[in-house]
Amino acid sequence: MTTQLKRLILLITLFSNPVFASDNDDDGTEEQGISEMNAQQRQSLGIVTGKAERRLLTDEIVLPGEITLNAYRTSVATTRINAQVVARHARMGDKVKIGQKLVTLSSVDMADAQGQLLIAEREWQRVQKLGRKVVSEQRFVEAQVNYQQGIAKLLAFGMTKTQTDVLLKQGNDAEATGNFDLLSQQDGTIIDDPFLLGQVVETGQQLMMISDESVLWVEAQANPDIQQQIKPGTVARINTGNHQWFNGNVVQIHRKVDETTRTLAIRIEIPNSDGLFYPGQFVQVGLPSSTSQTVLAVPKESVTLLYGEHVVFVLNGDELLPQLVETGETRNDWVAIDAGLTEEDELVIQGTFLLKSMLLKSQIGDAD
Repeated sequence: MTTQLKRLILLITLFSNPVFASDNDDDGTEEQGISEMNAQQRQSLGIVTGKAERRLLTDEIVLPGEITLNAYRTSVATTRINAQVVARHARMGDKVKIGQKLVTLSSVDMADAQGQLLIAEREWQRVQKLGRKVVSEQRFVEAQVNYQQGIAKLLAFGMTKTQTDVLLKQGNDAEATGNFDLLSQQDGTIIDDPFLLGQVVETGQQLMMISDESVLWVEAQANPDIQQQIKPGTVARINTGNHQWFNGNVVQIHRKVDETTRTLAIRIEIPNSDGLFYPGQFVQVGLPSSTSQTVLAVPKESVTLLYGEHVVFVLNGDELLPQLVETGETRNDWVAIDAGLTEEDELVIQGTFLLKSMLLKSQIGDAD
């Protein structure tokens, strides 16, 4: 069946039966279809009209992409020495604050360093009391250096300055157990915690990953030639596959082409305060190209499918008439109209679905 014949059948279907109800219906609707509606009646039903506009719709380049964590808002909790996990204080999915305790570890090397610091601290206190006139210069300097190095060693092993101060204040050899806590370096959510209680972990092993998920990245893979068209600050559109597009901003363009795919990664920042996106999701990325054109366009909500054809509802006096249109590209919730409308036409821009339902209900009623 040709396109012209399909449209002829659609027109006959739409207009073979009137879609206007009798005048005795006050609220503008009736079971048989759409009645004439004045402005007040249309407003009460949430029907808004407007005109098609000439708009500059930029052509898009659609690329594959993947949502990733924002590395600049992500940190890991690791141990600087071999140790054993003796306590867990947070788990995956928990919201944590900077400085919050995450894991308690125990290490023989840490216990030895803690003991050495306590000894060095006592010697340093002793020589300070005696003074330089009593002790030799060498002993005085050695005591001071050993004390400072003892503190530096604990900090290098992973204890914080506060934890070290507490150990020195207690001054009790029994506290040199080798236990120490890993703290969160930022506010965020625990993304991963691949360890078990009692597990022995090695130097540098990741115990937890914490990230601020309110802002994520999308890594889009593009031909290197696109670099001349896309700049940081460019607005990009992201689609996760549910036909809904979200805006983001290009923040970086990688400086190295991928050796395997021979593509260049474009990094896009997207807000995620509502938690709609997850790292690892594959998405489509729409980026504006350098070419664009001015076309007649209407809001996306204005256009509906009726019997397989694109239709808008045009206002003629107080009548709302379905009008066939030929559509072009959709950009940022605006649809290009190639044929079927002019800039003078007044059409429904909100409430199209309601009118479509009323019209289909009328057709079903007539069929009965």
